[in-house]
Amino acid sequence: MSAASLDTIRIPHPAGRPVTFENTVGLFTPAQGAVTRAAVLFVSPWGLEELCVHQAWRELADSLSAAGIASLRYDHPGTGDALDVSEPSGLDPFVTTAMAAAGCLRDLVGFDHLVVVTQGFGALPVSALLQAQGSMLPPAGVAFLAPVTNGRRYLRELSLWSKVVDEALGLPQGSGGSGTSIAGLVMEESVAAAVRRADAKAFKPSASTRFFIAERAQSDTDAALSLQLQDAGADVTRVDFEGYSNLVSNPIIAETPVAVFKALTAWILGLDLPTAALGQGQGQGGPSSGVLDGGDFMECPMRFGAGDRLFGILCTPAHSIPTGTALLLGTGYDRQSGWARSTVETARMLASSGIASFRFDAAGVADSPPVPDGARQVLYSPGQIADARAALDRIEAIGLPDPVVVGRCSGAYLAFNAALADPRCRGVIAINILTFAWDPRDDVDQMVRYNPRSLADYKRRAFRVETAYRLISGKIDVPRAAGNIVKIVVRRVFRTAAPVMGSLSIDARLRKAVHRAFRQLCERHVPILLVYSVGDIGLARLRQHFGREGKLLARYPNVSRLMLPDADHNVTPPAARALLREHIRDAILAITSPKRKAS
Repeated sequence: MSAASLDTIRIPHPAGRPVTFENTVGLFTPAQGAVTRAAVLFVSPWGLEELCVHQAWRELADSLSAAGIASLRYDHPGTGDALDVSEPSGLDPFVTTAMAAAGCLRDLVGFDHLVVVTQGFGALPVSALLQAQGSMLPPAGVAFLAPVTNGRRYLRELSLWSKVVDEALGLPQGSGGSGTSIAGLVMEESVAAAVRRADAKAFKPSASTRFFIAERAQSDTDAALSLQLQDAGADVTRVDFEGYSNLVSNPIIAETPVAVFKALTAWILGLDLPTAALGQGQGQGGPSSGVLDGGDFMECPMRFGAGDRLFGILCTPAHSIPTGTALLLGTGYDRQSGWARSTVETARMLASSGIASFRFDAAGVADSPPVPDGARQVLYSPGQIADARAALDRIEAIGLPDPVVVGRCSGAYLAFNAALADPRCRGVIAINILTFAWDPRDDVDQMVRYNPRSLADYKRRAFRVETAYRLISGKIDVPRAAGNIVKIVVRRVFRTAAPVMGSLSIDARLRKAVHRAFRQLCERHVPILLVYSVGDIGLARLRQHFGREGKLLARYPNVSRLMLPDADHNVTPPAARALLREHIRDAILAITSPKRKAS
């Protein structure tokens, strides 16, 4: 690329500045321009809800920054990128971490006023913040977005939500985890017991604290908390939580509640807080990063890429020199810790086996801001290959050996095509890959929003009692399901006709392109491991290109394949995730072994 063309590229907004404290990772977003003397501490929800709101909160942090307000986001103990809790102790670690986060933010900014923004489960540790003593407390303002006000009721709702998620994933109920769990994320029993006892009726607000409450239309408890605080003499701003369901229903299609966030930003700016010129009133500052010591592993969060535009985490063995490296690519719009924390689990298990890893958010996903003027839909786009190359650059600069790219679903597509584009990739592990080459007949938005199932899966579901109930109750989108089935049948017909139609067939051209790609990787001696959950929709595309049972894969001795039993497309069940981690470890060790390198 010429210097002239580089000058026309707008550098994206940098990713948040990573900090570590109290065994967790935080992302600090400094204020821009004329800064207020306040700073915002985000206290997250838990479970699937946290995964859904994560990117929206990064967008809110960026907009607050533009309005002159600094902020800090962080992970609760045992969630996201934080270390696990060593001793069960209810909500105490959550409260301790929230207090440490407030202290970290004070050191970074030197604020006069703290504003706390919390959603769902995050309302529980905030009560301790409101009662704490210290120079930065009590907060000037607290925003409760769809707060948990009655723990027992919240756990009942969580159980129902978990059943809906299991059904949507095609799993038997309870497959995602034991006890209190949702989507493979398990709430430790002492935490669940403490949540069960929680009740906002005991909450006594400070007279100096002002409140912002976003109330769900279907929740009487949100409105009850507003009235309770008003009766206690508190200054309460109440808004309808427009778009709540669209925010928390599914992380891959979560929609930012723009109206609520605009009202929240206006409320924060309306707290009559004085402002200062940029650079004045700053705190002591803090490290741009830090290290989490997990015993067998060490993790370092960092920014990388042009203008520090991307966020990722390096995980290395604590007591040995790495024998290989895994580049762990994200799936959909899930944050880099992965669905059910699967990427975090994999990274730390690999480190205990002597394998380093680097996981990151691509541009426009979770904690990495989008490319300016870029496409809204970034999945399956060429831009993600540039992000993977930036990650490979960082791995190379650190001096880590033999990167093997690993991904699931859209991440598997990226892994395959990144290896094709960059010779530094030593191997590919593609899990439940939907396609190897993009089919122009597919629409990415429709694919991620209404991911079609295999014909066999539709057949299995047709004979379930719960499917009949959902059909009768109108909970199944019959036209959508019928359309998917028709699409599967039509494509089978076209694939059958492809040999006759030759180059006139899109399927034939796709098949030719896929075989060309496999041939190139074979000539470069790049090992490829294809992993599929039994019955996964991706197997249909495999048959499309390689015949029944994938028999044409025999042309490529660098390719191996294995099936993962008792797993959904997301590999949600804990046992399936553990088995997959072992396969990934064994494959990387085989690829990076001295004998393999010599060949």
